[in-house]
Amino acid sequence: MDLSHWIERHARFAPGAVAIRFEGRDIAYAELAQRVRRAAAALAARGVRQGDAVAHLGLNHPAALVLLFACARLGAMLVPLNWRLAPPELARVVADCPPRVLLVEKAFAATLPNAVDIEVLEGEAGPPPAVGAEDMPLLLCYTSGSTGAPKGVVLPQRALLWNAVNSTHMHDLTSADRVLTTLPLFHVGGLNILTTPALHAGASVTLHARFDPRAALEAIERERITLTVLVPAQLTAMMELPDWKRADLSSLRMITTGSTIVPEAFVRKVSARGVPVVQVYGSTETCPIAAYVRAADAGRKAGSAGAAALHCELKVVGEDGAEQPAGRDGEILVRGPNVASGYWRAPEESARAFRDGWYRSGDVGHLDEEGHLYVVARMKDLIISGGENIYPAEVESVLLECTAVEEACVVGRPDARWGEVVAAAVVLKAGCRMTEAEAIALFQGRIARYKHPREVRFLERLPRSALGKVQREAVRTALSESP
Repeated sequence: MDLSHWIERHARFAPGAVAIRFEGRDIAYAELAQRVRRAAAALAARGVRQGDAVAHLGLNHPAALVLLFACARLGAMLVPLNWRLAPPELARVVADCPPRVLLVEKAFAATLPNAVDIEVLEGEAGPPPAVGAEDMPLLLCYTSGSTGAPKGVVLPQRALLWNAVNSTHMHDLTSADRVLTTLPLFHVGGLNILTTPALHAGASVTLHARFDPRAALEAIERERITLTVLVPAQLTAMMELPDWKRADLSSLRMITTGSTIVPEAFVRKVSARGVPVVQVYGSTETCPIAAYVRAADAGRKAGSAGAAALHCELKVVGEDGAEQPAGRDGEILVRGPNVASGYWRAPEESARAFRDGWYRSGDVGHLDEEGHLYVVARMKDLIISGGENIYPAEVESVLLECTAVEEACVVGRPDARWGEVVAAAVVLKAGCRMTEAEAIALFQGRIARYKHPREVRFLERLPRSALGKVQREAVRTALSESP
């Protein structure tokens, strides 16, 4: 069976139950099932067959979820595109995996050529036969690689199924739950921590096109939301609202957070409003749920990323590959049916990251005596700003294209609101001049705004090791010092 049978079965068991609430309109499971059938027919009429890619560019909308389940029925693969990316970045993704059909919302019609309005999914033809299966690729999510080039993570249908089972255990998820989704659906965090698991459970999803702190807080009160995922930057924005301290949060059973290393003090600060705050750990490659804290352990394990998910395994290994004892740091490895099958058209990258059935996360952490994970650092140079992944190499490449720039090093700088922001150290060529504003202007229209440096500092030279490698920690120190 394919994942679209989730919707069909709920349409049979509870046809009138609300599946999705969006902009004041309710979509019942019976209507959602009908929309999935029509979308599958419309895609098939445009030549989409098993194994084909279908790309989508747009804000959160019920049509994005309809498209996912329609692709599952056809055995096709959905490529959700990040609407925050600049046109050249989107073009690179589309070129890496050319879609059979490229669907966009009207607001993004001018962003990509040869795109089709997503309203074509409202076709009236009879549904094609369901040919999808759990071992077929369903989701191709692009995430930055260590070289700065995007990598397509291939998630089969079974990964989403077992991820939903893990989420059900994490959240004690039932059909009575009301889930609020404000994270973008082009990320596995927004799509798969609670949204698809809620539809697997027959629950109701209140979907916001994009995050607005006041709208989110009002929805929690008005819709009596029971579960939601909010990254630290979102929670910070909500806590800054005057209404935060007096808002009625009594319907919330828990708030799930993650996407970055979350300090214990932050967890306790949010929990002070009387709602358990639990962490989830994972990545695009794990769909993403690999470990989590359950509500019963929220206070006792504040600061932990949780124990291995119900259908997942974790281990921490040293440089020699030996498993580390409790309390000793090493690289975090993940194994389970929720793990990706590899990277799209990247056999060497796949071989490095997926070995002997284990996904090598590149994150550093340790397990305590009870098997709870604590993430302490990232082996990769990844910067996470407001839940968005940024690789220094991608930002550095823009600076290095400038003829006045001799060297550049990009690092993350701690930030109270976003967790981290981008900061750059630049060495100019002899005789060249440049202001900070001129350096930042180099990024305009080139890469997404959240990747732009908030600070550019000009240095005489970059600190290097005896082997000539740039010492990023020393760069961070130099940038933290007063100019």
